[in-house]
Amino acid sequence: MAKPTRDILQTGPILQDRLPHLPWLDPRTRRLPGILPVEGQDWLRQDEAYGPQMALRDRLIAARASAVHALLPEARPAADELYATTLDWLRAAPGFTLTDSSATRPDGITVPLDPAQPLLTLGRLVQEDLCLMQQDGAEYRLTGAILCFPASWSLSQKLGRPLTGIHDPVPVYDADLAKRVARLFDAIRPDQPLWRMNYLTYDDFTLHQPRVEGERRPQPSDHVFIRCERQCLLRLPVTRAVVFTIHNYVVDAATVSAEELAALREAVH
Repeated sequence: MAKPTRDILQTGPILQDRLPHLPWLDPRTRRLPGILPVEGQDWLRQDEAYGPQMALRDRLIAARASAVHALLPEARPAADELYATTLDWLRAAPGFTLTDSSATRPDGITVPLDPAQPLLTLGRLVQEDLCLMQQDGAEYRLTGAILCFPASWSLSQKLGRPLTGIHDPVPVYDADLAKRVARLFDAIRPDQPLWRMNYLTYDDFTLHQPRVEGERRPQPSDHVFIRCERQCLLRLPVTRAVVFTIHNYVVDAATVSAEELAALREAVH
């Protein structure tokens, strides 16, 4: 069995009851990039893991802020716009109570609203990791993020790099796919966010798994957990930055059938 990656800030599994979608079985999402339109305001979500995931995010932000947060100076207007946009979403979301100075989450925790730290504040309010991508010539660069739950990548290493540079180590991200993704980013409209979902099996439940290029994650042998990221792409109307959101699902592999798990293992190998 592959040696699990353990983190002292997460001592046990934080699991959803089930996956909302099985992307490896749906022909629309199985093949890269597998993009679909978001329905309504569903670019952010709350699920049954909200409380424990947010408690872990609080611990990571308190203990490792420099590892999970970065913001280049040129991205500050986009971060401010995302801050205002997300607070508007939260005002209509069930379980949140917002005042001028604080937001009380569905788990009862009150978070100070600090517009001077827009991404750090949002990182304590929503389950999603939030990445800012801004156009620079023909490409989009990563200019800021709150990234508490990386799956085998490092914010400090990717910050400032274009999409092609970010995905250099990914074998399937070839020149043809890079061109398709660039066209996709150019076509994103503020009134129509998009989403996709990836999928991997793990022997490890840890959500915070940063790695540098060339450092491979331990390959699962028992396939105990399924980890999926629901990723949304949202165009901010004023700064025109693209927000890349990542909602992490980790479920026990027993929540899918033997046939569904076999299809997943075949899809990821």
